[in-house]
Amino acid sequence: MKCMSCKYGEMEEAKTTYFAQLNDCYVIIENVPCMKCSQCGDEFLKSSAAEKIDDILDGIEKIASKIYILDYATAA
Repeated sequence: MKCMSCKYGEMEEAKTTYFAQLNDCYVIIENVPCMKCSQCGDEFLKSSAAEKIDDILDGIEKIASKIYILDYATAA
């Protein structure tokens, strides 16, 4: 599949780190599955990963303090 940004590179399976700023805290989720362009490096989350991240963030906001770091594989 070609990259949606640069139109030249091929999209490859990879892992990324997702960062979110919620009302009272920062959340860092490591090892999130994504598609990464071999040419420009742009990353796109798969829809299933994005949905799971939404679920994670909904739960985290209620229990997190200032900074919360977790691994996608154990949280999803």
